[in-house]
Amino acid sequence: MFRDYKHLAKLYYSGATFVAFDTETTGLKAEENNIIEIGAVKFNYKGLIGEPFDVLIKPPYGIPPYLTELTHITNQMVADKAAAAEVLPDFLTYLEDRDTILVAHNAPFDLGFIDTELMRAGLPELPNLTVDTLPLARWAWPGLSLVKEKGQYQLQSLAKRFKVDVHSAHRANDDARVCMEIFLKCIEDTMNKQKDYTIPPADKVPGSEQLSLF
Repeated sequence: MFRDYKHLAKLYYSGATFVAFDTETTGLKAEENNIIEIGAVKFNYKGLIGEPFDVLIKPPYGIPPYLTELTHITNQMVADKAAAAEVLPDFLTYLEDRDTILVAHNAPFDLGFIDTELMRAGLPELPNLTVDTLPLARWAWPGLSLVKEKGQYQLQSLAKRFKVDVHSAHRANDDARVCMEIFLKCIEDTMNKQKDYTIPPADKVPGSEQLSLF
């Protein structure tokens, strides 16, 4: 887990590739529950890279009604989808290699589910360095801890506060994009605390969408 937040801009502008990702699951315990959706978006300091990764997964057991109410993912929607063991190799291909840096909000939750499903499929755990935007947000905006309402560091709360567009909350593909936006906002708002970074020329990758950090 990457925790050297004062050198996050250095990491970002180094040319590293990042993948912000999110999962939707049938419950809260990776050892007892399963993934029903993985969403991810790949980017670097120049912009978005390729297309987002978005896939529904058929779990071995049904989706509880309260989670269908939260995510709007129904048993009918996943009835003809592939199982996690079939989908995970595609996700690993999307990541490209172990040097790709993962970004997730409350990362231990999502990593726990991904690694558990990998283990079930007979595959090794993810070796990638990961940035957790939950503690990063607490470091970037410590004053939010004084806000009276609860959950001020939750992804959707941060999105609302910083006017990040939310198209479909609690769907992995949109939550992954929102996570990327919060990650970039954390860098933007802490540039006075960042160390030893150099912003490269603002050239644009052909065919990719420019990310606006400033």
